[in-house]
Amino acid sequence: MMSSRRELRFDTLDDAVRDAEHLLAAGYERAGNWDLAQCCGHLSEWFRYQMEGFPPLPLWMRPAMWTLRNTLGPAMARKAIAAGTMRAGISTIPQSVVEPGRDATAAVATFRDTVARWTAHAGPLLPSPLFGSMTKPEWVKLHAIHAAHHLSFLVPKTAGV
Repeated sequence: MMSSRRELRFDTLDDAVRDAEHLLAAGYERAGNWDLAQCCGHLSEWFRYQMEGFPPLPLWMRPAMWTLRNTLGPAMARKAIAAGTMRAGISTIPQSVVEPGRDATAAVATFRDTVARWTAHAGPLLPSPLFGSMTKPEWVKLHAIHAAHHLSFLVPKTAGV
């Protein structure tokens, strides 16, 4: 039987890292499809993309993403930030999906290191292919929401989240 998803919100990115570390230490039950390594790997990729560049979109998809980024995308980001949540079941780019069964300890360490690198990053953050450009404080909120979304599908085996 699958566990029920947690209601989870993070005030800071460090809170998200601490939750991932707690899941690693305590163990967890899945209430969704991804394990801890997949969640941390996926989240790490989205932080990394903003500093190093996003994977190229297929040629046929570029006009649609340009249109969304310049019309509905920014409003979608504002709506997610205002609500403090993301809808489940939204597709993501395949390059950000990590295969199951990876080393969770290494994935959590990479997540921690990538969040620290992103937080200290003084250069420009590359605009999202969907949401466009936002301020760093807006990105902090959106990344915290994204992390809470994915980590909420992992339920710790012991109390004290």
